[in-house]
Amino acid sequence: MSYLVDSHCHLDFPELAGDAAGVVARARNAGVGHMLTIGTKITKFDGVLAMAERFENVSCSVGIHPHEAGVEPAMDVEKLTTLANHPKVVAFGETGLDFFYEHSPRADQERSFRVHIAAAREAKLPLIVHTRDADPETAAILSEEMEKGPFTGVIHCFSSGPELAAKALELGFYISFSGIVTFKKADALRDVAKTVPLDRILVETDSPYLAPMPHRGKTNEPAFVTHTAAMVAGLKDVSRETLAAQTTENFFRLFSKAKAAA
Repeated sequence: MSYLVDSHCHLDFPELAGDAAGVVARARNAGVGHMLTIGTKITKFDGVLAMAERFENVSCSVGIHPHEAGVEPAMDVEKLTTLANHPKVVAFGETGLDFFYEHSPRADQERSFRVHIAAAREAKLPLIVHTRDADPETAAILSEEMEKGPFTGVIHCFSSGPELAAKALELGFYISFSGIVTFKKADALRDVAKTVPLDRILVETDSPYLAPMPHRGKTNEPAFVTHTAAMVAGLKDVSRETLAAQTTENFFRLFSKAKAAA
């Protein structure tokens, strides 16, 4: 499969939802064959799921973003795993720690993070991790939880340093690069990307945010993942076709419940 996968987007967000059919069509025309639309609030999960049900080549996740950990209804493992029984739900998250904005108390973020991890372990579905200004804490929680029993996942929209990349890879995680890797001042991130094995890389947009060059400043959408993929291919010194085929294979290996469209 040589098409690309946008491994992290938000099709239910208002910037994209009003033209969802157009967004998906433009992605297909750009060679993006599958999209994973991400849950950030349990209270908005019905909209996330509806978007995945609407399009054959869209899967979804269920979870609570760390920004929302202090205000969303508290979830336990049973509630999360029950929601994940739906065939379109292929992962938990995004979850994790964000100490940059701290929209939710740190204790609430950690509690939510650990519940999502336990659900991932129980349901044997991957975890989608958001981390910002919390690299040591994220690494510590992932390491502690891994000792309780295995689980897998991805550090999405990776913008951290080589230490977290190394720890994530050691734990069996994948690393997903967004449009940030194309930004002019992202040399340090590009250096990290060069070190990540090709069979552990994913690409994403995190749309409608973080549009890659040359679309920076515009509303991002899944079609633009091609620019991120082109940058990563250059960093790894492989063809764009090789990068597409490998990252797509990586996606369906990690998100094994996702069904590739015909």
